[in-house]
Amino acid sequence: MSQTYFLTKRLRSLVVLGVIVLVCFGSSVLTQFNLSQGIAAIPKAIVWGFSNFYPTADSLAYLSDIWAKMQETLLVSIAAAVVAAIFAFIFAILGSRITKVSNFLAVLSRAFANLSRNIDVSVWSIVLLLTFGQTSLTGFFALFIASFGFLTRAFMETIDESGTDPVEALKSAGAGYVPTIFQAVVPSSISQIMSWILFMIETNIRAATLVGILTGSGIGYIFDLYYKRMDYHAASLVVVVIVISILLIEQLSNYVRRAML
Repeated sequence: MSQTYFLTKRLRSLVVLGVIVLVCFGSSVLTQFNLSQGIAAIPKAIVWGFSNFYPTADSLAYLSDIWAKMQETLLVSIAAAVVAAIFAFIFAILGSRITKVSNFLAVLSRAFANLSRNIDVSVWSIVLLLTFGQTSLTGFFALFIASFGFLTRAFMETIDESGTDPVEALKSAGAGYVPTIFQAVVPSSISQIMSWILFMIETNIRAATLVGILTGSGIGYIFDLYYKRMDYHAASLVVVVIVISILLIEQLSNYVRRAML
C-alpha cells in the first residue's frame, strides 16, 4: 500500500515537472529566447559593466542632486508605509476572525487587501500615472496601495495568531469592543506589527526605484535620466547611493527589531 502511494506520488511529481519543462520550452519559443546566447552574453555584460558602469571623480559633481532625490524617495517610502499601516490595522481588525464585527465586513476587508496586494506596484504606478501625472504623489499612492494590501494580510495573521484568550477574558468582564482591542489585541501583537511596518519600509525603498522610473519622480527618475543620456558614470553613482541607503535602513531596522524583542 505504501509502495503504491509513493509510486503514485513520484509519478505526479514527474508529470508536474514535465508540464513545467513544456511551459518553459513553449515560452522560450514564443518569446524567441535563446538560452545559449543569453549565457554567452554574460561575460560581455560583466566586461562592459567594469569598463563603463562605475563612478568617477567627474560624476561626484552630481552627488548633491542624487542625494536630494534619494531623500525624497526615503521620505515617500516611509510615509507610504506608515499611512498604509494605519489603514491596514483598521481593516485587519475588521477582517480578523478574532476581532471581526460581522462576516460581511470581514469578507470586504479581505477582498480589498487581496485586490491591492495581488496587483504589482508597477501596475499601480502605471494606472495612477494616468490620473495624477509624473509627480511624487503618484509614487506615494502606488507604494501606499501595495503596502496597504500586504500589511492588512500580515496584520490579520498576526492578530489571529495572538489567540482568543485575552479577548474573551475582557469580553466576559464586560469590556467594550474598543477597550478590548487596545487592552488585549494591541499589547499582544504590537511587536510583530512594528516588525512588519519596518519590513514594509525596507521593501518600499527597494520598490521606489522602479516606481520612480515609471512615475518620473524620486531616485528612479534621476537614474533613468542619466542612463538614457548615456551618462553611465553618474547612473552608477545613483546605484551606489541606493545600495548604501538600503543597507543603512536595513541595519537601523534590525536594531529597532532587536530593541523591541
